[in-house]
Amino acid sequence: MKFELTKDFLEEIIEAIEVDNVQFITEKVLKHYPADVAEVLDAVNKNQAQYIYQLMDEEFASEVLVELDEDVRDEFLASFSNSEITTQVELMDTDDAADFLQDLPDSRKDDILSNMEDVELSSDIANLLSYDEETAGGLMAKEFICANVDWTVGETLANLRKQAQEIDHVYTVYVISEHNKLLGTLSLKTFLYADNETPIKDLYRPNPIAVKTSVSDREVAVVMDKYDLVAVPVVNEAGVLLGRITIDDVVDVMREDAERDMQLATGVTEKIEATDSPWIITRARLPWLLVGMVGGILGALVIGKFEGQLALFPQLAFFIPLIAAMGGNVGVQSSALIVQGLANNSLKFDSTFAKISKEFLVAIINGAILSILIFGYNYLFGADYRLCFTVSLALFAVILLAGIMGTLVPLMLHKYKIDPALATGPFITTLNDVLGLLLYFWIGYAFY
Repeated sequence: MKFELTKDFLEEIIEAIEVDNVQFITEKVLKHYPADVAEVLDAVNKNQAQYIYQLMDEEFASEVLVELDEDVRDEFLASFSNSEITTQVELMDTDDAADFLQDLPDSRKDDILSNMEDVELSSDIANLLSYDEETAGGLMAKEFICANVDWTVGETLANLRKQAQEIDHVYTVYVISEHNKLLGTLSLKTFLYADNETPIKDLYRPNPIAVKTSVSDREVAVVMDKYDLVAVPVVNEAGVLLGRITIDDVVDVMREDAERDMQLATGVTEKIEATDSPWIITRARLPWLLVGMVGGILGALVIGKFEGQLALFPQLAFFIPLIAAMGGNVGVQSSALIVQGLANNSLKFDSTFAKISKEFLVAIINGAILSILIFGYNYLFGADYRLCFTVSLALFAVILLAGIMGTLVPLMLHKYKIDPALATGPFITTLNDVLGLLLYFWIGYAFY
């Protein structure tokens, strides 16, 4: 049954903690999956979370720690001794252990790794910590199942039984050479139906899909999505098998990228959480608010430049919000499509000219329809013919301009290695507002 943390259930948990009702916590909370228990720990305060944590056995506690929100986990780690952290790390998969230790001071990392009884595990974790955490090397785990190409099916089965004891999930058997170079993958179905004396070299599939340690985590996500993989092997420049990346880690990358792009699109320049301090949230929001303010000042200057025109023909002022809003909306729509195409590589074969041409055609169609509609509205309500033509032509021109800008800006940002998601936020909206107002008043000046 799906776990759901309701307000009433959370109040029952807090009450049980206050009266030291261990039985309730054990039966109603700790019987759930680690991710569900982590959700409870995220919701209660630090002391309450530590009370629940003390009731867990070590293995279950290590699984819960991996699932905790980063801020809550950092609070836990601050209260742990190095020996306590070492105990938990030894129970984790290598990729989770590396993530767990990533943000600790170097002196604590070294002390924890040096105190680990399993030297091989300590070495694997230290190796993972040496990679950038946003690359395949930083994302991979060292646990995987492999078979030597020179083995028979019988020899492989005996070895796989030993290897599988240390691994929770077996997705693929990787076939390697004597020097650990990745040669291919072995289908479990083919393997199980083969005779014990059959050589593995007659069964495996060569030319496997793999990623190198230096590849970005976004590229890993694209590869796994394209080929519908639940796990992908990671190799070095020489093709030696070093680890594997599983789908659960890639889902985390996709979610984080989506959150980051959403924040950039709304004008937030750094990763923030709802639980962050007001100062951190302000620091993340303020830069683009300043950009918006500068845009507003420029817009006011544009309006001020045509103050005399507005004094003679005040009806022009009625449609300033319409022109500004439509320019911003069209720009955001155009840039959002380009950003999405850049993210999933669906635009890689299209030239810049082809992208702009397509968006220009869409803008012409939308602009023509909306301009005709606003012309009909003004005409029906008895507006002066000059106002009818000014608003209609200005709206058409603004939509064309916004469509082109919404296409060009993310492409330019992408070219210069700046996240194009910035183009879907206040930047493109502010730019189109100012340029749209200029167009509107220039066209109005021509008619009046």
